Amino acid sequence: MAGILAWFWNERFWLPHNVTWADLKNTEEATFPQAEDLYLAFPLAFCIFMVRLIFERFIAKPCAIALNIQASGPQIAQPNAILEKVFTAITKHPDEKRLEGLSKQLDWDVRSIQRWFRQRRNQEKPSTLTRFCESMWRFSFYLYVFTYGVRFLKKTPWLWNTRHCWYNYPYQPLTTDLHYYYILELSFYWSLMFSQFTDIKRKDFGIMFVHHLVSILLITFSYVNNMARVGTLVLCLHDSADALLEAAKMANYAKFQKMCDLLFVMFAMVFITTRLGIFPLWVLNTTLFESWEIVGPYPSWWVFNLLLLLVQGLNCFWSYLIVKIACKAVSRGKAGKWNPLHVSKDDRSDIESSSDEEDSEPPGKNPHTATTTNGTGGTNGYLLTGSCSMDD
Repeated sequence: MAGILAWFWNERFWLPHNVTWADLKNTEEATFPQAEDLYLAFPLAFCIFMVRLIFERFIAKPCAIALNIQASGPQIAQPNAILEKVFTAITKHPDEKRLEGLSKQLDWDVRSIQRWFRQRRNQEKPSTLTRFCESMWRFSFYLYVFTYGVRFLKKTPWLWNTRHCWYNYPYQPLTTDLHYYYILELSFYWSLMFSQFTDIKRKDFGIMFVHHLVSILLITFSYVNNMARVGTLVLCLHDSADALLEAAKMANYAKFQKMCDLLFVMFAMVFITTRLGIFPLWVLNTTLFESWEIVGPYPSWWVFNLLLLLVQGLNCFWSYLIVKIACKAVSRGKAGKWNPLHVSKDDRSDIESSSDEEDSEPPGKNPHTATTTNGTGGTNGYLLTGSCSMDD
């Protein structure tokens, strides 16, 4: 075990040339990031999860009820042993051949069987009230942490001149505010890593899992080798659009259509500007070029930048989805009105996770490709994916 630890904490990997762990030990004059500080994230992640449960029950739920958001779920499918066996043991989405066979076996028309399977799938989906509470919790946390990040960073020199991220590196003291900011963000992403298995399931579950994992690795990496200054820039920048995202979802669930449209437009503009403009031109510029000039590359520097480039790849992917939603909204909007909620289910990241499928599609129309127009459709495309902070 000692040999493994010595290999893992090899100074030549983690630190610049001629710098040792002993050089970064805490003294009376200065405090530096210590790897063992990160253990605090695990009990804090549990505390955040418990705070979330209390918040959703005693704050978010009353707010949802005040907005007339109903707790009732979708219509229950009538009991049928044969269809239930097919649903649980074979498929939740029967093809045309199986539908015709079931139609002959039960003496039901195909349309009725399609409706039964749709209702049965919807039974397993969370209610609008549940989704609203989840979004309100995320909105509250993102708004708080982004506000804290802005208030903290506006007092730092590296916000105004990114070269300060590398001056005197790695001998940059750890302040109380920076330590709190980092541990809070890391705790939140650990809580997301575990809660995503119990939260609303969405089509991009795998991508979000990778996203949370990369975020945790980035936060941990940048803390251990004291790249925390540039790390705070990444965190705050990626938190900037998240509150708008969750606010748009809440407006959507509350059926405040115009507000939802406006918030979605604001979210899309902020997201694309920060992630495709400011992040590569400002943050990646300093991590790749200014740090090379001032400090020089070393092994963990390469890993850190590769993780940031992976984050940028996720940013490009989600920006593509946002633009795709916008283009379809423009092409399908009625009377020239752009409605970002008017998009197909194929674009929604929470496909088969919302109880929004209609029971009254016209005959001949495939319910799995129908365009959603009710209050819980549309923006649940990108709008239900969450953020990609350093974390994203």
